[in-house]
Amino acid sequence: MARIVIALGGNALGNTPEEQQSMIEAACPALVGLISQGHEIIISHGNGPQVGMINLAFDIAARENKKVSPMPLQECTAMSQGYIGYHLQKGISRELRVQKMPWQVATVITQVVVDPLDPAFQNPTKPIGAFYDEAVAEQMMQADPKLRMKEDSGRGWRRLVPSPKPIDIAERKSILNLLDNEYIVIACGGGGIPVVRDERGDYCGVPAVIDKDFASAKLAEVVGADYLFILTAVDHVCVNFGQPDQKELKTMSTGEADMYIQSGQFGAGSMLPKVEAAVSFVRSGWGKRAVIASLDQAPQAMRNESGTLITL
Repeated sequence: MARIVIALGGNALGNTPEEQQSMIEAACPALVGLISQGHEIIISHGNGPQVGMINLAFDIAARENKKVSPMPLQECTAMSQGYIGYHLQKGISRELRVQKMPWQVATVITQVVVDPLDPAFQNPTKPIGAFYDEAVAEQMMQADPKLRMKEDSGRGWRRLVPSPKPIDIAERKSILNLLDNEYIVIACGGGGIPVVRDERGDYCGVPAVIDKDFASAKLAEVVGADYLFILTAVDHVCVNFGQPDQKELKTMSTGEADMYIQSGQFGAGSMLPKVEAAVSFVRSGWGKRAVIASLDQAPQAMRNESGTLITL
């Protein structure tokens, strides 16, 4: 039996609650299929569309109604963990019942520890929230000198927040306890809620976004997983993507991955963080393996029939 962390992309979960529930139910046979093969799974997920929707809703409501307060980003992330976890619990529980399997499902609202001295805090790069025209954005930055905003893909100006690297999982002991008692655990949703230690040693949330794939790799490392599955929209990692000589990679060593990364083979906003996270996990311990594959091919990928296998 292998312990597997499965990272689901937020865009693979739809843009509305109804669409999300439908897509999750379609994905659950593949996820439960790994359990039926005798494996133990922990699920993490993205939340890009979902946390943006929550953040935008509070921004608009606060402008229109003084009784509504703007919601800090870390609270928006916690909200997205809750409702995405709720949908995953429903879908997985239904599939477990259909297959007459005894496992239970639980979502852990997860805090992910970051270094307060991470250079990312001095260079915010992650766009979030509402779009504004340039004049309004300039006014907002003048009113709050700490605020960073940037034009995003011709659609308007958006707030930029830091994207620090994860260094630990605050709820690791709770997650391990649930795994030991035959729970499927949903954790680190949206990269987790970024936290740092304050002067008393307590966790304190910070306005940032942790990359979901890096958080999943850290989760896999701290729970002693054998595999990290990063499930996306494609069956394999490709080089020369979209060109006549495009090539699907069935296997890739960490050294080969370094070479491809240095030559610019992977897009910064798409495949690059997935490959970097996979490499980080594989190098975290002997015998660790990562797979990048499509969601519907997850059971086949576990049998080396699909996906790209990354090894040391």
